Amino acid sequence: MNHTAQPPDDPRMTRPLTQEIQGSESAWSPLGAPLFRALWIATVVSNIGTWMQNVGATWFMMSLSPSPTLVALVQAATSLPVFLVGLPAGALADIVDRRRLLLWTQGWMLVITAVLSGLTFLGVVTPWVLLMLTFALGLGAALNAPAWQAIVSELVPRADLQAAVTLNGVGFNVARAVGPALGGIVVAIAGVGAVFLLNAISFLGVLAVLFRWQRTPRENALPPEHVLGAMRAGLRYVRYAASVHAVLIRTGLVMLCGSALWALLPLVARAELGLDAVAYGVLLGALGVGAVVGATVLPRVRQRITIDLLLTGATILFAAVTLALAYVREFVWLCVAMAGGGIAWIALMSSFNTAVQTAVPAWVRARALAVYLLVSQGGLAAGSAVWGAVAAYVGTTTALLWAACGLILGLAVTGYYRIGEEAVDVTPSLHWPEPTMTSVPRSEDGPVLVTIEYRIDPRQARDFTAAMQDLGVVRRRDGAMYWELFRDGADPRRYLEIFLTESWVEHLRQHTRVVIADRAVEQRVRSFHVGDGPVIVSHFISAYAAEA
Repeated sequence: MNHTAQPPDDPRMTRPLTQEIQGSESAWSPLGAPLFRALWIATVVSNIGTWMQNVGATWFMMSLSPSPTLVALVQAATSLPVFLVGLPAGALADIVDRRRLLLWTQGWMLVITAVLSGLTFLGVVTPWVLLMLTFALGLGAALNAPAWQAIVSELVPRADLQAAVTLNGVGFNVARAVGPALGGIVVAIAGVGAVFLLNAISFLGVLAVLFRWQRTPRENALPPEHVLGAMRAGLRYVRYAASVHAVLIRTGLVMLCGSALWALLPLVARAELGLDAVAYGVLLGALGVGAVVGATVLPRVRQRITIDLLLTGATILFAAVTLALAYVREFVWLCVAMAGGGIAWIALMSSFNTAVQTAVPAWVRARALAVYLLVSQGGLAAGSAVWGAVAAYVGTTTALLWAACGLILGLAVTGYYRIGEEAVDVTPSLHWPEPTMTSVPRSEDGPVLVTIEYRIDPRQARDFTAAMQDLGVVRRRDGAMYWELFRDGADPRRYLEIFLTESWVEHLRQHTRVVIADRAVEQRVRSFHVGDGPVIVSHFISAYAAEA
């Protein structure tokens, strides 16, 4: 297998993040792809069913028990599975056939909602049965999410990718605008069981489109990763990818405090305002309408201000809306405030999600998105449970006030974690040459030790070792279990870089994981080399591997 490839004539190692977000195509151009169009329509219908389900489950819990903790746990049961199985879901989405995985997860969710509907019609649902089935439904959604986001690049041309991601966000928020109000109407007319049944039916359209999709299998000369190994590789990548750290920290803090609005809104609607199911659905619909408006104006806003300024403004706006929920008791004005909350929420979530997707290469994208979803939905689940408990002790008004203050205080912390305006080029470089071996090792042979010998002018030693620190991060991020740089005590010009991978196949995967931005780091390091020939690269395999 030859991994050598020529770079572009003038590769740009970074480009403006606004280009990554907006692209140059029409926002509606992805709908020209028949498969994407069919799946997008089916997904909008399914998401409407999901939002109807959310309204029905929350309202049903308030009928079964007035406990603020149990009501808040409905949201927690929906979000917690992402925290529990998000990383395995991301690993699966990167290593198995995504179409089959989606068929299984969509089928699982259909069965769970059908069972919940049947039990509701029979009148045998208790608060804990509702939480258990809501949790099971959340498990299906958690396993579904990374694969769902990762297939977009397979459904549309590369030029339409960003527009397709935006359209998915618009579709989700159209569903958020329609689903809650429709769910409230169905609850009022036909009961909660009918809402659950309609949600089950809504999965059929997505399943039909997935069955018709003749997905081309991915070709890979290397054997597939095992789930546990893929999970380790994903965690290792995120651990050493500084560009992802700021997004995760800021997302977690926003979710922990922002979850109070989502968790306590039904309590305010029913206990404080005395609203019925229809009015509660309208209140949630106002959030969805605001999100649609936000998705429409965000591209123009992003052209005028930085990502960090946008995130700061959106956080302040969401904090203000949380305060409005605590103190405003006029229904019309509260709907206006919720619309503002929808604008702020879509600005926060779309900016965080896009920042993650543009910071990582394709081979680990689903796993990075899984970690992002783990942080965001785990924070939402934990925050929902915490704010529900806080509201039970101090009241919903005080809990919402504290949550709003937490959002503002979080800005002081996240000021140290800025999201850069430049996105690195994560296009595969494939410039590493094939290792020269007298015999081909087995895939499982290992561990593998790679050494690279440099000759460095002692006067440039400090600059060289500083540059090597950056390269060391790349080595660890892409698969090295251990990395170090050594200096020869007998020859101050001689340096030896070493890194260790767990197996031969894992080292070959390193060859495919190097991106164009990494090549710039390597070129800087090798510019210090003053030897008569190129740097000397050697590969060593455990002497005991052949005996295994």
